[in-house]
Amino acid sequence: MHLTVAHISPLLSLLAGVLILIMPRLLNFIVAIFLIINGAIGLGLLKWLHL
Repeated sequence: MHLTVAHISPLLSLLAGVLILIMPRLLNFIVAIFLIINGAIGLGLLKWLHL
């Protein structure tokens, strides 16, 4: 499987969903981290990710 930047958001969503199911108290932190990373990727701030 060849990973690209387009695959990062769905993978983060899947990971966040699993973590929220396991530990619901982490919901705020998981959502905040996901939004920050997703926004940085969307703005091209993480160009060093050549996946």
